[in-house]
Amino acid sequence: MAWNIPGKNNDDQPPERKRPEGNGRNPWPPKRRRGSGGLGDFGDRLRDLFGGGGGGGGNPLRWIAIALALWLVFNCFVLIGEQQRGVVLRFGEIARIMQPGPNFKMPWPIESVIKVDATSVRTFSNSMPVLTRDENIVTVSFNVQYRVSDPELFLFGTRDAVRVLEQVSQSAVREQIGRADLDTALNARGPLSAAAATALQASLDAYRTGLIVTELNLQDARPPEEVKPAFDEVNSAQQTNERLVNEARAYAAKVVPEARGDAARLRTTAEGYKTASVARATGDAQRFTLLVDEYRNAPDVTRKRLWLETVQQVLADNRKVVGGDGRQLIYVPMTQQGGSGNASQPPVLPQEIVSPPVTATPDPALPRPARATRGEGGNR
Repeated sequence: MAWNIPGKNNDDQPPERKRPEGNGRNPWPPKRRRGSGGLGDFGDRLRDLFGGGGGGGGNPLRWIAIALALWLVFNCFVLIGEQQRGVVLRFGEIARIMQPGPNFKMPWPIESVIKVDATSVRTFSNSMPVLTRDENIVTVSFNVQYRVSDPELFLFGTRDAVRVLEQVSQSAVREQIGRADLDTALNARGPLSAAAATALQASLDAYRTGLIVTELNLQDARPPEEVKPAFDEVNSAQQTNERLVNEARAYAAKVVPEARGDAARLRTTAEGYKTASVARATGDAQRFTLLVDEYRNAPDVTRKRLWLETVQQVLADNRKVVGGDGRQLIYVPMTQQGGSGNASQPPVLPQEIVSPPVTATPDPALPRPARATRGEGGNR
């Protein structure tokens, strides 16, 4: 039931539906008077400031206060990314460096923040003609990778750190190529790259750029297009020279061990022949001494034995001739065992070869003997 129903007594209502004391129609207690002090008075003033005290459109200062509060919140709160660093300037002077994460500062124009990308790697590439030590011109292509090491020096150490790096890198590459000859610049650029990176980093530190070089590569070095055919011929001749040298080294690696092996074999054979000859001569000398002693003891027996041995040796070294009936000669070559001095045993020949059969048929070319007649010198 509504509170303002006429004729309804407040005493007849349940406790939870009784109207509060007042004008009989407003369920809320009367407004507290201002000037009484305490938190209630402060709340009333704050409500009146933002137009909560009733009435028309409210006080316009409340919107100004809201805008000012929001501006302060967003201006004092700074979020720094993971790859960034924040340089805080207080009235134009460097105050501190903000690390990644949420940070707070004083509102502008007291403090301002400049964000610097300090961890990402940047790249600079260039190609330029360079004069070598032996007065040859080559076109060199190089690549520089760098990053920001000190945000404060990167912003305020020099006017334009990136422009300084580009110019100093060209100067460092020209210096290193100018100290090398043409062959080194074309074929051995690794040490030149390391030396150029060291010189570039020293120059960047001297100019207070706040940059650090992570890598410098001399990617390519080629002669100018006008003389490129001549350089190609030189490179072809060098490759041919290297191929021939490698083939000669391979042949030497193959022939030298074989020659050393043959020399060792010949040396071993000679030493063996020497040892055998000395041993044979020694044995012959001892045999001769023993024969002299035996000859002194028994001259006839020793002389006969020596004669028999000599004849045996001579016959063993000569050819053998086997005859049949006096008209056929058979030549049997005999093989001699090398180095032993003893002839091999004669081969066993068939009986018909050693003793061929003799036929009784007379040869018609020969004269026949005359037959004896009866009465000549005896009875028939």
